[in-house]
Amino acid sequence: MISKLRIFKKLNSKLLDKAAIMTKPLITHLYTADPSAHVFEDKIYIYPSHDLDHNNIADDSGDQYDMEDYHVFSMDAINSVPVDHGEVLHVKDVPWAAKQMWAPDAACKNGTYYFYFPAKDPDGIFHIGVASSKSPAGPFKAEPGYIPGSFSIDPCSFVDDDGQAYLYIGGLWGGQLERWQNGSYDPNGKEPANDQPALGPRVSKLRADMCHLDSPLHEIKIVDQAGNPLLAGDHDRRFFEGVWVHKYTGLYYMSYSTGDTHYIVYATSQKPEGPFVYQGRILNPVLGWTTHHSIVEFKGHWYLFHHDATLSGGVDNKRSVKVAELFYNPDGTIRLVEPDKQ
Repeated sequence: MISKLRIFKKLNSKLLDKAAIMTKPLITHLYTADPSAHVFEDKIYIYPSHDLDHNNIADDSGDQYDMEDYHVFSMDAINSVPVDHGEVLHVKDVPWAAKQMWAPDAACKNGTYYFYFPAKDPDGIFHIGVASSKSPAGPFKAEPGYIPGSFSIDPCSFVDDDGQAYLYIGGLWGGQLERWQNGSYDPNGKEPANDQPALGPRVSKLRADMCHLDSPLHEIKIVDQAGNPLLAGDHDRRFFEGVWVHKYTGLYYMSYSTGDTHYIVYATSQKPEGPFVYQGRILNPVLGWTTHHSIVEFKGHWYLFHHDATLSGGVDNKRSVKVAELFYNPDGTIRLVEPDKQ
């Protein structure tokens, strides 16, 4: 018979100290990025993209990010080693998708788990797909077609306290958002001029089936403290990609990446569809071009899941998920996260 002490030692051997968790890559046996973290069944589940160990040439269209499948990871405690639940979805199992399975997200409703993911169709146009499972660890079965009316990248699914679910999307440049300004795909679409309002992410309520938009995706306005829209030339603050929405003390927080200036910043609103007022930075630039994140509460503490390229020595398309604790000030603003000091 195995003694209780031996069981304890076996379990405890999977726990790491805070410094090992907060300052080093969480997953080291493969490259992972764009982590969407959620608490399901009293565990943290991480839904990242899976960077392949390929030596690709980087470009502004993101062709170096040639991901083709997804893995799901879970953590019983914030200092436990993530468990890899294996491949849960592959591009070959998605009838409409051709390539580039980029940053995903997940949600739960009525005992079913929904997995949202972007991919390019055979014409090279990004759309958002959805797959489902009875387990947060998958595997997930994809719907035969993408979500009607969806486009661009970086889906974020947010379920409000009243049970209403929302889908947020958007990404410039390789994410193609600027090509959808008139409601249809324009391969020659460009960003607005520097002195014009920047493009914001798009949002729609989801229908009860979690697989269809309730209305056409519409733009979210992001404004400064005086109510003026952020301008396209304001690269330190304007939206680029990686939208994430969470709620804290009744206020909606929308955070995102500024892209070519490499900040994670945030804005707040009284409504889930905005407008959102810019507040400040959450994370300064990390090693690697992209920065992408999620924010989650777990057992009374808040955490920022993000990625950098330290494990690969800075290779653009070989990134690794990391986590850092996140703190709010008494007025609800978020303190700047400094991962190397935790």
